[in-house]
Amino acid sequence: MTQEYIGTKQVTAWPELKDAIEGFAVKYEDGYTSWSPKDVFEKAYIGIGQVKQHPPHVQRMIGEKAQNDDRLVKLKEFIETPGFRELSSKSQELLTTQVGAMGELSGILAERIAL
Repeated sequence: MTQEYIGTKQVTAWPELKDAIEGFAVKYEDGYTSWSPKDVFEKAYIGIGQVKQHPPHVQRMIGEKAQNDDRLVKLKEFIETPGFRELSSKSQELLTTQVGAMGELSGILAERIAL
């Protein structure tokens, strides 16, 4: 039986043209290298900068903060749309509370990373 999966992995990538198509060369932890078209790559990955100088646990925190911040921006944008206003008042309340919690998590992660 099939099911859906969400993956998280850290890769090293750089812009690269292939057959005149914009994309990214992607190097995985085990050394395997592949190529992805730009739109496919950008749907799957969020840039976290050059983090190799940090220990693995700090790299993971930086990645977690980047993912949280990306979702936070998208949620804040959604709250400004008519779709948000069409939700029940309870759903609106919960999403507004979620924005606050995600903002707090972002701050906590930033402090931990700075240590």
